[in-house]
Amino acid sequence: METITLEPARSRDARRIAELSRDLVEQGLGWSWRPERVAEHLARRDTLGVVARSAARVICGFGLMRYTDDEAHLLLLAVAPEARRLGLGRRLLAWLEVCAREADLDRIVLEVRAENQGARAFYLAEGFEARRLLRGYYARPHRREDAVRMVKRLRRSPA
Repeated sequence: METITLEPARSRDARRIAELSRDLVEQGLGWSWRPERVAEHLARRDTLGVVARSAARVICGFGLMRYTDDEAHLLLLAVAPEARRLGLGRRLLAWLEVCAREADLDRIVLEVRAENQGARAFYLAEGFEARRLLRGYYARPHRREDAVRMVKRLRRSPA
């Protein structure tokens, strides 16, 4: 098995991240996470990105998360088809979660396509709970899709 390393995303990674988002996350919705938008987020102080690189230094997965005062919002997470089933999605999510825990945040939130059963099952297995259906959340010129908001608590409420 090829060695895959995780490292912080850099502005030079924006194009590959955007292409993976277009092909894997936004498929059928139109391309909203273009290289410029990804680069803008990577330059922000409240956003962290992580990339998974193969031994050949090719990005084969990534995650992008924005942090606020009390929560982290998972904006994007994807693993290229050729790198799936290696636990890479879990590693990317864990990297971002460690950062959220170190910032002492209360929770991680995300939205996932309601019809994406595989992604929903992945997040449930990682400790997220489905909270509510967001009708028409992905509203693009030629298509509207529902999303499910999911939340993972990082801190437990005092008893």
